[in-house]
Amino acid sequence: MTHILKLLRWVSLNFYENQFRSSKTSIWATGSHHIAQYRRYFGTNFTSQQEAQAALLEYLHSTRSLQYMDADDMSRNSPLFLEKLLKKFKNEVDVGWSITRLLRYHPINEFEPFFESIGLKPSEYSTLLPRNLMFLNDDETLLKNFHVLCDYGIARNKIGRIYKEATEVFRYDDGVLQSKLQAFEEMGLNQSTVIKIVSSSPYLLIGDTNRELPKILEKFKSVGIEYGCIEGHLLEGNSYNWSHMFELLCLLSNMGCSEEQLKGIICQHPGLLFQNSGNMSFTLIGFLMKFGATRNEICSMFLQFPQVQVEHFVCNLRHCYHFFIEIKMQVEEIETIVRSHPVLLGSCHLKKLNSLIVGLSTGKTRLCQIIKKNPQELKNWVLGSRLKPLPNSGAKLRSKTMKIKFLLDLGIAEDSNEMRKALKVFRGNGEELQERFDCFVNAGLNKKDVKVMIKLAPQVLNQKKEVINMKIDFLVNELGYPSSSLVAFPAYLNYTIQRVKLRFSMYNWLKDQGTVERNLALSTIVACTDKIFMNQYVINHPRGAEVWQKLKRQISSD
Repeated sequence: MTHILKLLRWVSLNFYENQFRSSKTSIWATGSHHIAQYRRYFGTNFTSQQEAQAALLEYLHSTRSLQYMDADDMSRNSPLFLEKLLKKFKNEVDVGWSITRLLRYHPINEFEPFFESIGLKPSEYSTLLPRNLMFLNDDETLLKNFHVLCDYGIARNKIGRIYKEATEVFRYDDGVLQSKLQAFEEMGLNQSTVIKIVSSSPYLLIGDTNRELPKILEKFKSVGIEYGCIEGHLLEGNSYNWSHMFELLCLLSNMGCSEEQLKGIICQHPGLLFQNSGNMSFTLIGFLMKFGATRNEICSMFLQFPQVQVEHFVCNLRHCYHFFIEIKMQVEEIETIVRSHPVLLGSCHLKKLNSLIVGLSTGKTRLCQIIKKNPQELKNWVLGSRLKPLPNSGAKLRSKTMKIKFLLDLGIAEDSNEMRKALKVFRGNGEELQERFDCFVNAGLNKKDVKVMIKLAPQVLNQKKEVINMKIDFLVNELGYPSSSLVAFPAYLNYTIQRVKLRFSMYNWLKDQGTVERNLALSTIVACTDKIFMNQYVINHPRGAEVWQKLKRQISSD
């Protein structure tokens, strides 16, 4: 017996020496990763680790009668478990003998190194440890099914995922698991493809395997896609939803893609199907449909799909959409560009807006005009491209000239301080300013009065004509004030409808309670701060503060 123990220890130690000299031995292909782990966990004390590994191998094989391959794999590929053992013998000279003696009188829970060796972390297998068992040989069903997977060619360190996600597999009666694996091959898949499928989608080994995967295979067969396409695009560590992938294939067919076109799409861009089980493709389709894209337009987009990953394509598309929003492009214009140029947008990883404004020496309005005129210009604004300032369009000079003309018409002297102040305040070109000016005239105000009003509060012309019309309409038709009230209090237009509505709702309630004067001036009600309004009017009634908060919530929700 002593001779056998020495032989086992020599085999284990000699294996590590050889493994460091060459990593080409195929039978131990998975060992190199764990050797790196050992180096990381045990550092310079690698000899102690080797002795601990040899002692564990002796115990598992000779004392516990586990198959040599199982015992050796567990001892080599459970560095965390070995580290826990070694902590008990930090200062021992003969670590191997100390661990051998410990194991002789203190049996270990063999499921811990077993689960670690098949690829599970302690945090993953802690809840999977059997409650009433310590020895692997006491769970014959688990070991039999484990050996079926090993014998089929599934790497031992990949079996942990199968155990974690499909534990039922390890409770199968004799022959059941083997028949399930054989069923995959009967579908036309080769063994290496089955191994990849089972490793990435363990759930397929549970229940009826002829429920999801065969639909994909039949679809592939009908359009002429080789089954080998599957193996080449299943990535280690990823999970796959075969039912979801089948739905994507059906959706593309329903959108008008012929069998030949579908084959071309999948063969040229397999990521559309295999990346995240087609989820990004579904996201892309949903995004385009929100902009009114037709089935034919979506099918055409897939047929022209560029050589980029689908997740990058979707990211670029979304970034372009947000870019269009930032430059104030109209919704209808965005919809038109997205529908007509999805491949262009998905291929362009645009620079940030601020970088473009500085690099091109232009503003948002001109960027918007350029894109509407020729969307292909976006190609010149991608990350990594060199920007040149755009030629001066003269728009700024024309806008300033129109502003000056507008101000002169108001009676403001040229080159005066009043003129310079107004030019700084006004936003928009002269044409827009005139349109906004006309809103007041169309509301019944005299032009002279409007000029006076604009001189007092020039900032009111910075609002769009739609906003100005809406606020005048609210003043006249909701509050009952004549439009002429604006002449004395043009600053009314600087306040939001919500603020005005809240103030007047509270004021009208206080009037009904008889706690405030009637016919207060518009400026008195609107212009003062909330604190002053509360102190002078609201708190004069016992329920004033309560009503104020209630009205505030109601109006903000509206």
